Amino acid sequence: MRVVLRPGAAADATPGEAERLGLRRLLVVCGPRGADTARAVADALGPACAGVHAEARMHVPVEVADRAVAVARAAGADGCVAVGGGSSIGLGKAVALRTGLPLIAVPSTYSGSEMTPVWGLTEHGAKRTGRDRAVLPRSVVYDPELTLSLPVALSVTSGINAIAHAVEALYAPDGSPLTALMAEEGVRAMARALPEVASDPGSLPARGRALYGAWLCGACLGATTMGLHHRLCHVLGGTFGLPHAETHTVVLPHVLAHNAPAAPGAAAAVARALAAEDAPTALYELAGRLGAPRSLAALGLNASDLPAAAAQAAGQAGANPRAVTVEGVLAVLKAAHEGRAPGTGDPR
Repeated sequence: MRVVLRPGAAADATPGEAERLGLRRLLVVCGPRGADTARAVADALGPACAGVHAEARMHVPVEVADRAVAVARAAGADGCVAVGGGSSIGLGKAVALRTGLPLIAVPSTYSGSEMTPVWGLTEHGAKRTGRDRAVLPRSVVYDPELTLSLPVALSVTSGINAIAHAVEALYAPDGSPLTALMAEEGVRAMARALPEVASDPGSLPARGRALYGAWLCGACLGATTMGLHHRLCHVLGGTFGLPHAETHTVVLPHVLAHNAPAAPGAAAAVARALAAEDAPTALYELAGRLGAPRSLAALGLNASDLPAAAAQAAGQAGANPRAVTVEGVLAVLKAAHEGRAPGTGDPR
């Protein structure tokens, strides 16, 4: 994988990356709200663009993936360029998974999905994920200018979503000293950049530092096994329709508080990165200072759905430093639903 990070790169580097890969008919995929940005990238590609497909949706419903694959085949595409956030890049990955086409990612958020071989599809109310090297982008083009139009609220939740990738990498069973260094630096970079983005949304240096943090955090997720946090968020998003980045933002402090007794080294690394004594509390307070949601109730989840969500997540939690039980997951969900500070019984 090649990575380019500089202002203006979306237009001036993407064509060169396509040429380097020998691609001459690229389908550009994006979401409806990112269509203008995607068309600017398509214009930069010139005759190498085979069309723009602006139907990406959150959690990549399988029927949306089917349509994109059909469009790519009908256009005779020899590659795909995904422009936008996690939904757009997820759709590009679905096309790559089904067709084998090389993927170029041009992110406009801080999700970090572009750095991983992880794909996800939602069908019949359930989100399933997998890993396949075929979906790992061949090139990633980071352009801070693309993120200038990202609202502050979404910038914040997107950035904390990226932090979640690094946090889980710190206690993953297949982590390494290298991923630990990258994860701690990724958390530090993102946590420092987000307040700057919130106070000055037009700052290209701050936006660039956030993309740097997303790069590191996403690379950590791509190199390690996901634990309870990601599995739980996939259930809340795929089955209950909660928004992706906001859900990660709300859930992260509570899962880390739950896992910290079994992963004290990981919790200490996150605390160092945040210059704080207690990592879960610092993450919760960071979200609060930046105006992010802090309760699942505020995202629309009903209290009556908590037992079903806990049972589903416990059944697919995968590797996790602390044993996963329905009771434990339900306790995490109740705290996150009420918006209480992690480790306490009181909402703040």
